[in-house]
Amino acid sequence: MSASPTVSPPRLLAFAGSLRSGSYNRRLIPVLAEGARAAGAEVELIELRDYALPVYDGDIEAEAMPQNARRLQELMARHDGLLISTPEYNGSMPALVKNTLDWISRPLPDGRSGTTLFADKVAGIVSASPGPLGGLRSLLVLRDALAKLGLIVVPQQVAVGQAGDKLHDYGELSDERQREAVHRVGAAVVRHLRVQGAAA
Repeated sequence: MSASPTVSPPRLLAFAGSLRSGSYNRRLIPVLAEGARAAGAEVELIELRDYALPVYDGDIEAEAMPQNARRLQELMARHDGLLISTPEYNGSMPALVKNTLDWISRPLPDGRSGTTLFADKVAGIVSASPGPLGGLRSLLVLRDALAKLGLIVVPQQVAVGQAGDKLHDYGELSDERQREAVHRVGAAVVRHLRVQGAAA
């Protein structure tokens, strides 16, 4: 009887949509990554501060594609999906997240659309906010933006309200029920990718 083929673990790229050092979403993203890792994924957690980009401008792109945009495109190409923890700014996702997605979606060096980097990949999204809704409205906008790029966004999502009382440090979510819910978002991404891989 022949051995079963080795199945590579899903590879996920994770980031928080905030640059602030004390950001609640920077504290939350490792909790989401932890849930995906426990389900068997390999997760690369990055800081968008390390990939600083100008506001998208076609003139800048025409002159020379920013090196950090190319680095992010290369990262996206190597991963099977995204994990994102986003703040809510004025009822929507932050400009940082939108700008990052806009630059990644620009044409690749070989002329293909950058949106091919997102096609049929899977995303899991969460948010945290000091307010009672936990950034829920930002998740609605982000879900739509990711879907338009071709990503499959798992239906599970978590918005952590009163985050100042629950996210005291990096990777520490004191509310047990919400921590388990965030873990389930990461696990859902992994589960979907495995079903997708089995059907391929």
